[in-house]
Amino acid sequence: MSVLKVAILGSGNIGTDLLIKIQRSEYLECTLFIGRNLSSKGVAKAISLGIKVSNEGINAIIKDPDCCTLVFDATSAKDAIDHWAILEKAGKTVVNMTPAKIGDLCIPALNLNYAVDQKYFNMVTCGGQAAIPIANAIGQMYPNMEYIEVVSSISSYSAGPATRLNLDEYIETTEAGLRTFSGAKKAKAILILNPAVPCIDMQTTIFARVKDPDMEALTLAINDMVKMIRSYVPGYQLLFSPIYQNGHVLIMIKVQGNGDYLPKYAGNLDIINCAAIAVAEKCAKNVAIAATANL
Repeated sequence: MSVLKVAILGSGNIGTDLLIKIQRSEYLECTLFIGRNLSSKGVAKAISLGIKVSNEGINAIIKDPDCCTLVFDATSAKDAIDHWAILEKAGKTVVNMTPAKIGDLCIPALNLNYAVDQKYFNMVTCGGQAAIPIANAIGQMYPNMEYIEVVSSISSYSAGPATRLNLDEYIETTEAGLRTFSGAKKAKAILILNPAVPCIDMQTTIFARVKDPDMEALTLAINDMVKMIRSYVPGYQLLFSPIYQNGHVLIMIKVQGNGDYLPKYAGNLDIINCAAIAVAEKCAKNVAIAATANL
């Protein structure tokens, strides 16, 4: 099948790691990597891989609308809102890597088949991609859940300027995703940027207020969800079986990266980038199926 041409808008940690992962995809081809500084590390990496680069931002796509069909927006939440207004008019499919609160939230383990009918994919946040599938598994068994809390800890060395700029949006979008997919009445999200050296792996802890849960059945459901996520995020793992104490279910997740751009501690890059690639590859397959049907 022919590959889907994609552009990456944003040359920070997320965009550069995404580029390297796309190079391994059978279904995607990065035809343009866009930053703001041609001497940045991300742009230098793209050049070393033989990828066409630009420092013109969204204007690079406006000037060459045929360069791609799908755009990964790895800029900032504020910029992503402005970009969508332009890219929608250009007929592009957009995978939003920022926590901008626009478009339907997309979690591949939960709604990939529905989401691919859309033109805009909101990939929530790294913490959201790690925790929301687990929250959904709990909510499916206990639909009257009163409260859920998620605490994600990542290495501060893996958090670039845009991530730090978007902390408020991160919290708001992650909490919205938790409520949407778990059915919990209240949700709280916390992100910790840990400066420890050696750098820590990404770790996410989920606390869910549930009355008298069937822990054996819940553990089976959680294990099934972990297996599903590992099909597209190999470094995703359950640290230990769910625990019930003081009226709360406690679940701890660790995500190790593949070490494509930053070292393996940067699981926060892998969890959202692998999810985004799963979405884009599904789009590519759907395009191929539609093209075959029209022959």
